[in-house]
Order: sequence, then structure tokens, then C-alpha cells
Amino acid sequence: MRAPKRFPRFTAVGAASAALLMAGACGGGGGDGVATGPEGGDGGGEKISIGMIAWDEDIAVTHVWKALLEEKGYDVEIEEVDVAPTFQGLAEGDIDLYLDVWLPVTHESYWEEYGDSLEDLGAWNANASLQLTVPSYMEDVNSIGDLKGEGDTFGGEIVGIESGAGLTSVTKDEAMPTYELEDEYKLVESSTPSMLEALDTAIADEEPIVVTLWHPHAAYDQYDLKDLEDPEGAMGEAEELKVAGRDGFSEDHPEVAEWLESFELNDEQLASLLTAVRVDNEDDPEKGAREWLSENGDVVEGWMGEDAEGLEF
Repeated sequence: MRAPKRFPRFTAVGAASAALLMAGACGGGGGDGVATGPEGGDGGGEKISIGMIAWDEDIAVTHVWKALLEEKGYDVEIEEVDVAPTFQGLAEGDIDLYLDVWLPVTHESYWEEYGDSLEDLGAWNANASLQLTVPSYMEDVNSIGDLKGEGDTFGGEIVGIESGAGLTSVTKDEAMPTYELEDEYKLVESSTPSMLEALDTAIADEEPIVVTLWHPHAAYDQYDLKDLEDPEGAMGEAEELKVAGRDGFSEDHPEVAEWLESFELNDEQLASLLTAVRVDNEDDPEKGAREWLSENGDVVEGWMGEDAEGLEF
């Protein structure tokens, strides 16, 4: 297994400060008295905490690895917090892993503040992207530029997600100024569930709506959607989805780190996972993850090699 490397610092202008420190996280941590992971693939009840935010792909892969690690004998706890406290928790050693780091754009500002304190455990998908999206029945709106002059049509709103999300800052600080939308539109900063509820309501009534969205997301399987063309590249290029660990994670849990370094999902595999977890089992993501794992043993073997033998879901 290669030695863990530190994330580089990116040259974003103005680092985003973390909102608040996640209190009471009870992962492996990097402080005194942390036991190292046992040898031989037997987790032996060792605790591993995974930070998780309310993004579809993060919910899906977090529950996949929770199921895998529990089958290998680890005691896995999911810490459901926002993105800023997740990065701060990693840097402070209160969270062990975060499986949905978007680089080089979406989470760029967080690396400016915390990148030197984290371990890079590799990228598992390289086709993530940020989007402004409308329902396909919006036939006359095909690019972000087409939104200009149509503010009244959309009630003067672009429906967004959490204020601390990189998607929010890219939309507000890059796309809206680039396409001269600030005078006509307000970016509604709410939450991912609120955005999806607004999208669902609008589509049910075939009303106009434009939302901030991203690939991968289960909404693309549920609705007939159209990403707006971005000829100016204001929303950024495709990004990598990466795994980050707290400093010292690879030393404490070398076998888990090696599995995660081999973790990858192509677009087809990721789409099937999102459908299993976020569409077919929305109320029970762990059930969906286990169902997907039971049907994709060859994929798991690619991540874990011989350590995947005997796993049952």
C-alpha cells in the first residue's frame, strides 16, 4: 500500500471558515488512547466514524462502506453534519473518514483551510459536475444564458441548496455574474431536501423552475431533466470524487485504507447504486446499500480482493 499523501493546498481566493466544531463525535480520532486497527481483516469492534452530508452520492457510498466495514467486524458510526463541520471534524481528528470530497472546484476553499491536515485516500469517480438544471418541458431554455430576461418566468429565483455548499458559491459568485443574472434572480439558499421538494412540486404542476443540481444525483433517474449548457464554463469542469481521512488514519487502519484506495465506481455502477439507495429504498439507505452489494460482488472483490470472500449481505 502506498504511503498516505497530504492534499495539496489550492489557491482559492478567500477560504471558507467552518461553521462550528462537531461536538461529541466518537470515531477513532487521532488523540490519545486510540487503538490501531487489528490485523488479518478482523475489525474486532474498532470504531470508525464517517462524516456524511445530505448529498445523494454521499449517502449511498457512506452506507455501502458502513455495511462492508461492519461485515469485517468494525463498529461504524455515521456522523450526519454539514460540509464545514465535516472538514473541521476531520482536521481535528473527531471524524475518521469523509467519502465525498469534490475537487478541484466544489470543496476548494475547504482545502485552503484544512488540506494540510488530511490524508488523500484516492478518487473513486472522475465525472462529477455542478449544474443549473430545468425540467425538460422548459423547451426554450437550453443554456444558462437563456435565463437572462426570463426572471419573471421563474419568479426571480434560482432554487439552491445549503449556504455552505461549494455549489452555492460557484452559482452565486461565478455563474450568476458571468451570465449577468444578479439583477433578475435571487439564489435561494435553503437545503438539499427543500430544493428537491420544490423541484418535485414544480414538475408535478409543470411549472417553471431552475435549480442547482449535480452529477451524480438520483433526481436524474426520477425526473426528465435538462442541464443548462454553460458555454462560458462558469460552473467548472468535471471533478473527482475523493476519500479523505483524518491524519493518522492509514497508520491506525492500514487494511481499511488499502481497500478505500482501490474503491472506484464507474458512471453505470454509480447510477445503479443511487437507484438502489435513493430511489428504491429512500427510507432505508442501509437496506438499499446491502441489496446493491449483494448483486455486485464482483465490484466489491475489485476493491477488497481476497478480503471480500465470505461477505454476505
